[in-house]
Parts: sequence; structure tokens; C-alpha cells
Amino acid sequence: MDAEQRKDLIEQYRRGYDELAACLNDIPAEMWQFKPEPHEWSVHEIIVHLADSESNSALRARLLIAEPGGALMVYDQDLWAKALDYHSQDWQDALQILKYARKSTYALIKDLPDEIWVHTARHPEYDEPYHFEMWLKIYAGHIPGHIKQIQNNHKLWLESQEV
Repeated sequence: MDAEQRKDLIEQYRRGYDELAACLNDIPAEMWQFKPEPHEWSVHEIIVHLADSESNSALRARLLIAEPGGALMVYDQDLWAKALDYHSQDWQDALQILKYARKSTYALIKDLPDEIWVHTARHPEYDEPYHFEMWLKIYAGHIPGHIKQIQNNHKLWLESQEV
């Protein structure tokens, strides 16, 4: 990845929270508990997941910067959603965690020198080294991916109301 591509991804990463907030403004609160299927997540669960994911990704970014070559923690997102009872957690608090974890990590990564971006770590879910640029690609696209999921949930909820 060249410096311009990296800069574009960093800016996509920066916009993630604002794009999510704009999306949520269009989603009626009465459908936030709606699950298209029992094994799929509601909007509420997606928000809490994003807070947990962003907290983990912020730590991963810092480890990649400060301790390259180290091991990264993994977690089972579906197990967390169930065991931590995401529906019982405050979605507003989760949004604030997401907002500030992303804001502080963006401030940290936006001006990193090129040589930091080649740092790697050991990620138990990958056979090859986990590059910092891999981290950026994953997390720049993470919120947009969940925005699509939220929009799909909304569409399916609207269809269920027509029955």
C-alpha cells in the first residue's frame, strides 16, 4: 500500500463514527431490538459490539506501534454478545466508548512515519504475520460494514411491519 492509499484509509477510519451516528439518526428507536434471525444481531447489539471491537482495536494499534512482534488478543464476538448480554448494556455509553476510542486512535495513527506501518504482530487467527496495514484495512471498513447491516435490519424490520 502506498502512502496515498494509506492516507485515504486513515480518513475512512476517521469518518466511521460520524457515518454511524448519521445512520442511527435515520433508524427508529423502536426497532433497535429487532433481530432479523435469532442468531443475528440487533442494532443495539451492533452498537455494543462496535464499542468492544473498537476498544480491542485501539489496544491492537498501540501494541503494533509500541511492541511489534508481540501477540495480539483475540475474542469470540458472538460469545461476548451473549455472555455480556449486550441488550442489557447502555447503547449510549457504548457509542461514547466507540467515539472516543476511535478519536484517540485516529489522532495516534494519522501522522505515523512510514516505517511504523510495516510493523507486524502475531494474531492467533492468521498464519502469516499481522501487518499494521492489515489492521487499518480491517478497521477502516468495520463500521461501514456494520452500517450496511443496520440498514438491512431496518429494511427487514419495515417489511415485517407490513405483514
